[in-house]
Amino acid sequence: MARNRTSPEEFTRPIRRILVGLLVLVLLAVFLLWRIDSPRVERFRTALIDRVVPGLDWAMAPVTRATNMVQGFQSYQSLYQQNQDLREELKQMRGWKEAALRLEQQNAKLLDLNQVRLDPKLTHITGVVMADSGSPFRQSVLLNVGARDGIRDGWAAVDGIGLVGRISGVGKRTARVILLNDTNSRIPVLVQPSGQKALLSGDNTAAPPLEFLEKPDLVRPGDKVVTSGDGGVFPAGLLVGEVMQMPDRRLRVMLGADYERLEFLRVLRSHDLEAIADPGGLVAPPLGAAMMGPPAAAEAEVNADAAPTGAGDG
Repeated sequence: MARNRTSPEEFTRPIRRILVGLLVLVLLAVFLLWRIDSPRVERFRTALIDRVVPGLDWAMAPVTRATNMVQGFQSYQSLYQQNQDLREELKQMRGWKEAALRLEQQNAKLLDLNQVRLDPKLTHITGVVMADSGSPFRQSVLLNVGARDGIRDGWAAVDGIGLVGRISGVGKRTARVILLNDTNSRIPVLVQPSGQKALLSGDNTAAPPLEFLEKPDLVRPGDKVVTSGDGGVFPAGLLVGEVMQMPDRRLRVMLGADYERLEFLRVLRSHDLEAIADPGGLVAPPLGAAMMGPPAAAEAEVNADAAPTGAGDG
């Protein structure tokens, strides 16, 4: 006799339908609960959320981490793209920078040569630096101006910033400029604002030392150094540089002129240097010139000289 065999599907189908119906009812109840605008329902919803949601932190942790990872990856991708763009712009800017520096240096020197305000009594001749004729023992440059342009020995040469040196040797079409850092260069300078006078002595370095300072304690690093005009070597007030103090506490001057890029120099027309025929004239005037003065003045000088002698004898 044949047995009636029932398959498992006949048992699970009704259960499945019941569960689906219950789920629909629960969802409908939740929908209706959330749609009801009642203070009691609102308090119930709040209590339900406070009770259920904090307990779901463990379940939301993977989702939160995944969201943060996605956001971090998007941010990293954006930063990477920005970095690539900046690198390309940097390559272009390097080329522009080099071109801009060359143009700026040339433009600044030309503008400075034309616009620097000096003593109105001084005129100048602008020349181009043809070559650096210096050596380890001599610092000098050659200009393309000479005797035909009225250049004379001893005149000051400046660039667009400050004093460079003096003319020492003039040809018909060229002139040699001895730079301030040459060992043969000795110029009187004035340190501002202290007003201390000193001698700037070249030593073949970029920062020549200050010598024969009356009161070194009054001089501070960063003080401005200009020509003093003493001895008639250079016009007064030309910028030389600024004071700097070395580790050995020796005071030196960082020259203001740009010796690395000397392209144009301006030679200042100043007075002619007087030739010294009699070295003794530097110490005292000639005897004949002293006797040419008025008798009263000569007698007063004699009495003035005699008075201290008599007092000393007494």
